[in-house]
Order: sequence, then structure tokens, then C-alpha cells
Amino acid sequence: MPPSAKFTREEIIGAALAIVRREGMPALTARALGAELASSARPIFTVFKNMEEVQQAVLESARAEYNVYIEKGLSEQLPFKGVGTQYIRFAIQESKLFRLLFMSEKNSELACILPLLDENYQAILSSITDEYGVEVSEAEALYRHMWIYTHGIAALCATGTCRFTEDEISSMLTEVFTSLLDKIKRR
Repeated sequence: MPPSAKFTREEIIGAALAIVRREGMPALTARALGAELASSARPIFTVFKNMEEVQQAVLESARAEYNVYIEKGLSEQLPFKGVGTQYIRFAIQESKLFRLLFMSEKNSELACILPLLDENYQAILSSITDEYGVEVSEAEALYRHMWIYTHGIAALCATGTCRFTEDEISSMLTEVFTSLLDKIKRR
């Protein structure tokens, strides 16, 4: 009979996520996780097969945290801008999780295509076409340009390279969006 679990799956993931939030994914080791739980590493492996499984659970948990921000952005008056603003806010407030999801070599391929796979992509495109009277192909181009610009701001904030106020972020996003929209409408 296998030993009974000293910690629940959720407790272990919570402790692992706390380590990653503070120090990043490379700091997540069995020893560090055991120390975070005030235990040895042994009880971790009554719930998880190996550390790769723990890391995968942390990655899923980080995505869930990210989704909370995106859902909040989608509920704002201008969902397209709201999502961009929340993406940057996530980078500022959860910089280690942002780096894990969008700036790590392991996830770099996913990060490049993530906005196109996002389940909210079609809703955002619809809001752009409905609100601004542009064709779907134009909305897609606008989305891609804004995604690149927004990701740049978020990366600068996540790495501590730049610090912007919420007003500055809002102003920058509005200025670039307006310029791109004007260019599209002049065609």
C-alpha cells in the first residue's frame, strides 16, 4: 500500500507557484519545494511522479492566473484595449509568471502564436470590426501590430527595464491603436 499523502495536490502546487513567483522556474527544485512546505521532498512524490509533473502543474496554474487578468480585460468597456492593458498589468504584477509564459525559451514557440490560439481571439476581432467598421483582414492586421507593441511594453515592464504608469500605458496603447486604425481607414 502506498504511503498516504501528507500534502494535497493543491497545497504542493500552491507552494511551487509561490517559489516560481518569487524566484522563477529554475528555482523550483524538489529540495526548495520541500523547504517551502516545511518538509522533506519525499511527500511531494506521493502526489506527483516527478518534478516535470510539478512544473507542468505550475505552468497550468500560471496560465489560469493569466486568464483571470484577460477575463477582466474582456469585461472592460473597450475589450480590445482592456486585454492589452491587463496583459501589461500581468507582466508588471506577476513578472516571473509572465516570463515563464511569454519569455522562456521552452515556451517561446507558444508565446509567438498564443494570441492567435487564444479562445478570445474571435471575440476580440468581432469587437474591432463592429466598433470600428473595418474588414476582418484589417482587424487581424491591427490585432497583430497591437499584440507586438503590447508585448514589447509588457516585456520591458516584466524585466524592470522600464516603468510606466497606468496613464502612460493607456496613452501609448491608444496612440498606436489610433494611428494604425487611421492608416487602415486611409487605404
